[in-house]
Amino acid sequence: MLNKLFKTFKKLIMSFFMLYGYNVIVPASAIIPINIITILLITIFSIPAFIFLIVIRLVVY
Repeated sequence: MLNKLFKTFKKLIMSFFMLYGYNVIVPASAIIPINIITILLITIFSIPAFIFLIVIRLVVY
């Protein structure tokens, strides 16, 4: 049980840093806001959710 909790916490932290790194690299018009919804989406669905958020951001704006 503790191992599963640690793994989830690790994924949560990595999701935050993945979004932060993306926001540092891209121009200001393509920044994805770092909030609880985007962090949880990336934590649960991993890379496909991250790519989906990037595509949505580029298509909508």
